[in-house]
Amino acid sequence: MRQMARRAVKFLKRLFFILFLSSFAAVLLLKFVPVYVTPLMLIRGCEQLASGEKLHLHHHWIPLDKISPALAEAVVASEDNRFPTHHGFDFQQIAEAREEAEAGGRVRGASTISQQTAKNVFLWPGRSYLRKGLEAYFTVLIEFVWGKRRIMEVYLNSIEMGDGLFGAEACAEAHFHKPALRLTAPEAALVAASLPNPRRFNSARPSPYMLRRQAQILSLMDKIGKLHL
Repeated sequence: MRQMARRAVKFLKRLFFILFLSSFAAVLLLKFVPVYVTPLMLIRGCEQLASGEKLHLHHHWIPLDKISPALAEAVVASEDNRFPTHHGFDFQQIAEAREEAEAGGRVRGASTISQQTAKNVFLWPGRSYLRKGLEAYFTVLIEFVWGKRRIMEVYLNSIEMGDGLFGAEACAEAHFHKPALRLTAPEAALVAASLPNPRRFNSARPSPYMLRRQAQILSLMDKIGKLHL
């Protein structure tokens, strides 16, 4: 029995070591290689085919310097205003969200851009403890290996921004008929306003709620100022 237990422990150690090496290698590779496909893109494609729709996924990888700086500023203002200074997790936002939930308020997420990027690139949607644990693990890895500029570049290229639209270039072309580099601050704020639910909120056809949210984001952008990554 003891010998079997030792073998099991030895096997698990090797397994964890292999998993760590493979995950680190994947993160290191994607520091330099564009992310052309994500798990969510595959899921959306399968959903479209399963429902009888024609497959429509649009994604065009472009470097960060080909994306309007206003879009990075808008998503930071809207999603994670401590992005330049935190190390992957905004513990203040986590504490505030917990306090609001305990007081009977709306349950809201406190995921940072780094966490969302880790989830988008390496994991699947969901709220299980396993996925959240893996999300935290990959968040630490990309903060350490990629740095803020690469995280923002991958985030703006991989996030879902509309029905079948992934990344800034696809969204800018479909919704504003221009490249992402030419997005204005108001347009960028509309894109950021849609991100909580981009298949419900369309930045090309903003609802009254989105227009109010756009104004809030523009105000926050003015307060935060230029983003230096």
